[in-house]
Amino acid sequence: MSWPHPAAPRPKLQDRSLAFCPLPAFTAFMCPENDPSLDAAYALRTPEDSRRLYADWAGTYDSDFAASSDYILHIQVARHFAAAGGTGPVLDVGAGTGLCAKALTSLLDAEIDGTDISTEMLAVAREKRLYRHLFTGDLTRALPVADNAYHGIISSGTFTNGHVGPDAIDELLRITAPGGLIALSINCQHFERTGFSTKIESITAKTAEIRLPQVRIYGDAATGDHSDDTAFVALIRAA
Repeated sequence: MSWPHPAAPRPKLQDRSLAFCPLPAFTAFMCPENDPSLDAAYALRTPEDSRRLYADWAGTYDSDFAASSDYILHIQVARHFAAAGGTGPVLDVGAGTGLCAKALTSLLDAEIDGTDISTEMLAVAREKRLYRHLFTGDLTRALPVADNAYHGIISSGTFTNGHVGPDAIDELLRITAPGGLIALSINCQHFERTGFSTKIESITAKTAEIRLPQVRIYGDAATGDHSDDTAFVALIRAA
């Protein structure tokens, strides 16, 4: 099922539901080396692919992608985390250039650490002076973080096709203190297709609450094939 043409009204979003999210028509994207773009990001397959792409993209990511495409997913994640009562210390997972942390600092007074697979993206984030501590981490493996270390976890744009799969949610639960809140975006295009729906259902016994509000990834000024893409913000309260 495809979204309406960009000229049509925006699709009505679901809220707080595990219901099926309609899947936009899927295109198999090519990922030319040294070609930073949204299509290239969706075509990633391995952690090394991610390192290579974001090393090339780090210096221009905020301007070439976030600003020019009216990208707002990081703002959506920060707002939902704050509105749900999230507290610090917070770990920003897949921190990138610091967009989500910057959005959160305008809503919440909390200490924020950040981790990302790309040292180049973290270098950009460090210049913004938003974080208490930054470190490289690969979510396909264990993070260098103690159990129950954080009361809050935020993650925007990381749990999606070619980046991080659903099994990494277990690692986030490991490092979240009892009663802590995880707020992570999951691209609706991949929620059913890549096993996130099954994973969310499988962790219900380990959590106190799970909600899945659906949000737009891009704002009203967005155009192009992905302008109507949506994501769930998975709000997971650790037991």
